[in-house]
Amino acid sequence: MPQVITGAKLFDGETLLNQHSLLIDHRKILDIIPDADVDTALPSISLNGGILAPGFIDLQVNGGGGVLFNNAPTVDTLTTMLTAHRSKGVTALLPTVVSDTLDVQQAGIDSVQSAISQSIEGIIGIHIEGPFFNSKRRGVHNEGHLRRLTQDDIDWLKKYSQLPVMITLAPEQTTPGQIKALVEAGITVCAGHTDACAGDIDRALKEGLKGFTHLFNAMRPMTGREPGVVGSALADAMSYCGIIVDGHHVHPSSILVAHNAKANGKLYLVSDAMATIGSKDKSFQLYGETIREQDGCLLNSEGKLAGSAIGMIDAVRIAHQSVGLSLEECLRMASLYPARFMQLDQQRGRIAPDYRADLVHFDDDFQVTQTWLAGDHIKHSGEQHK
Repeated sequence: MPQVITGAKLFDGETLLNQHSLLIDHRKILDIIPDADVDTALPSISLNGGILAPGFIDLQVNGGGGVLFNNAPTVDTLTTMLTAHRSKGVTALLPTVVSDTLDVQQAGIDSVQSAISQSIEGIIGIHIEGPFFNSKRRGVHNEGHLRRLTQDDIDWLKKYSQLPVMITLAPEQTTPGQIKALVEAGITVCAGHTDACAGDIDRALKEGLKGFTHLFNAMRPMTGREPGVVGSALADAMSYCGIIVDGHHVHPSSILVAHNAKANGKLYLVSDAMATIGSKDKSFQLYGETIREQDGCLLNSEGKLAGSAIGMIDAVRIAHQSVGLSLEECLRMASLYPARFMQLDQQRGRIAPDYRADLVHFDDDFQVTQTWLAGDHIKHSGEQHK
């Protein structure tokens, strides 16, 4: 039977609507209707103010709920991560496996394939971040795993053409034609952990490079005489950029500059979250080293940032309150724009008839109170926000 969700402002993916309710039927959205036209005979959920928005889509999720995907690339890990990130408003995510052995990456792909075949809602593919990186920009990625892309790697990845795969690599770690081969196999290729010059990026874009991973971080910066990766990313009108807005990775002014420079709708939020999200344990192991949360950020023993300690609702809040972007734009950056990037915007990223009932409700303090994942409804307690 159809159900009405009422009592909150409703963000449909473009604008905020007052005095409107949402009609859903299990997995699907049926309609947005004025409050005055609601059939009071239908079962309803009454929200106490706040905002009802499309569920967030996080394309860079390393862990959550106390587990890290690299350390245990299993279906159980994926469900634990998804549960943790739902409390941050996420209804679709790309589990991310960072630079590691081929066995670990293979296990990651296998577990994602299994999750999708088991119809575990919310797992939409896999993000393979590395190991084809430049050691100069490796961040906390283990240098012993880094190497150039080979034909064997391409042949291996091409076997998964039916699985949504995003791969982040350094273009200078490839030879001409290799990025094109990946793109032609249906793989979404992004540049990251790269010391490429503008010429390298131009070549990669011509071969089909579609995006840039965590803009500003672990990439050659822009200067007057050499645009580097950052300048090339901002200047290109067609590519997308993910950005970590956690108050540590990128200065608010730099985020604002990027937003103003980048083509409309091409800058989207990612969490780059690690195991600590949705967990009381604020430390975890990466490559056998303990990573600890300190003053809201995750650091290794060298003091390097090791992913983030935020979820997507935190990124929305910081982008709005600290950077100064409109709330509507922040919500689009968390749902509509990543949906477009992954070509999922015919089902996700909006509240509209026939779209999936993937929804998040949050209050005026940016605390997620409820989510719907393909119509499956969960209330979130205060403990999950910590």
